[in-house]
Amino acid sequence: MTVPLWIWGATCLVILGLFIFDFYSHVRTPHEPTIKESAWWSVVYVLLALAFGGFVYAVWDHQHGIEYLTGYVTEKALSVDNLFVFALIMGAFQIPRKYQQKVLLIGIALALVFRLVFILLGASIINAWSDVFYLFGIFLLFTAAKMILDEVRDAPPTDPQDMWVIKLVRKVVPVTETYESDHLTLKKNGKRYFTPLMVALVAIGMVDVMFALDSIPAIYGVTQEAYLVFTTNAFSLLGLRQLYFLLDGLLDRLGYLSYGLSIILGFIGIKLIFHALHENNLPFINGGESVHGVPEISTEASLLVIVGVLVVTVVASLWKNKRDRRNEQTTGAPAHP
Repeated sequence: MTVPLWIWGATCLVILGLFIFDFYSHVRTPHEPTIKESAWWSVVYVLLALAFGGFVYAVWDHQHGIEYLTGYVTEKALSVDNLFVFALIMGAFQIPRKYQQKVLLIGIALALVFRLVFILLGASIINAWSDVFYLFGIFLLFTAAKMILDEVRDAPPTDPQDMWVIKLVRKVVPVTETYESDHLTLKKNGKRYFTPLMVALVAIGMVDVMFALDSIPAIYGVTQEAYLVFTTNAFSLLGLRQLYFLLDGLLDRLGYLSYGLSIILGFIGIKLIFHALHENNLPFINGGESVHGVPEISTEASLLVIVGVLVVTVVASLWKNKRDRRNEQTTGAPAHP
């Protein structure tokens, strides 16, 4: 089923409305959100996402409903990895906690706009050249391997201040040395300045766009419907601000999360390559004909694998933390990271 343009428009208006509601109800007045507030609204946005999935299931069909659910779980899991970098950016720019909500919400909203461009480009490329799934699959396998190697080597994260886009912003636009309440820009002596809050916002948006280079090929491994790719991205990002404050302090305990996410990306990469072999048109592979005998991984199987990996990852991380604390109490030596 081709999704009519008016449904795209209505969906975008609803998503925009949710962002505007979030801004005026929580972000406009700077404050430090409580755990209770963050937990409540995290649940609300998850329920909204699941309700939309039920709508897709009822109006479209079972297959697309499962594709949406699998895509949403995948995007939500990958978005948690963003939170580690968001925390690094907040620390690097020393953003007061009461101003962090504004940076996150606007940065994420801008990132969603850029993601929509990537999604539509991806759909156009797939329609024009189905063998692009080979490239998507290889890219995801490379990304998964790099994530594991970085984790094993304990590679330090990139300092946000060293990002090329931040250096460019500082060169092109003058930046104030201190925060000016929660203002993003400021006019002094007839000259417009960015505040460090705006620079951090740009960093959040650009980091999320870079993460989209992994997540959008991954979601196209679950569904080829651009509408579902967009809505899974939108709903996974909508509650990300609340999730950041809810999981604050817990992120460091999820030591195996990167391994789990790399397994998920690798799994989807293999699925994409299998799918590409079924749709093969490359003359140097099986004479340009489809390759038979290669398994086609169903969406239901993908959902089970993704959820299973996440559950094992979280349980193993929490078990390791509990074991390390017990060893520390017994020996008096600090636990190894």
